[in-house]
Amino acid sequence: MKRTCPEAMLFDLDGTLFQTETLLLPAYEAAFEELRQEGTYTLGTPPKELILSSLGMLLEHIWARVLPDSDEAVRRRADELLLRHQTEGLLRGEGVMYEGVEETLRALHAKGIKLFVASNGLEGYVKEVIRLKGLDDLFTGLYSAGEYETRSKVDLVRLLLEHHGVRSAWMVGDRSSDVEAGKENGLPVVGCRYAQFGKDSELDGADMIITQFSQLLELVE
Repeated sequence: MKRTCPEAMLFDLDGTLFQTETLLLPAYEAAFEELRQEGTYTLGTPPKELILSSLGMLLEHIWARVLPDSDEAVRRRADELLLRHQTEGLLRGEGVMYEGVEETLRALHAKGIKLFVASNGLEGYVKEVIRLKGLDDLFTGLYSAGEYETRSKVDLVRLLLEHHGVRSAWMVGDRSSDVEAGKENGLPVVGCRYAQFGKDSELDGADMIITQFSQLLELVE
């Protein structure tokens, strides 16, 4: 397809900008240990592959996969504890961005491209990751399903575009929900094939594929 330099870029967070497992897995283990200590949950920690393969989904769908036999109260408590342990980990400096993310974002920002996050995560988590990694000065807006209570990433991206009057943008992400969100809103999609959280078919339909984040610069140049 013919490409022109976009006015804006919309980024998924987990598996696209942020190497989620470097923060998530220690917090996941700690959350389930605390659940067992308080008696809310008495079984072994569900396999980490369950939560890793669910990244990009809405939180209610993630917990339905991770804790299919638990009631809503247990899932809500697991969610609370996971967020708390992730936030504490971030404050300790845990969790890393993918290689080349900061340098590439700064170069795109210097070109005058508006940068946004569009994530299915919670508001506090999304904003704290960007703030504590020192990237908040680069973004025009941080959009999350948690803040805007959207039922899909398609709706979240539509809101973002409307709020900022964006006329041309690329959607950048690693999951099928990112491809769908871009396509349903008429945006070219850049698929990120380096996190490997999903299936091989996750990025079917993407217009461009990158295997390292810095390749975004090559696409716009």
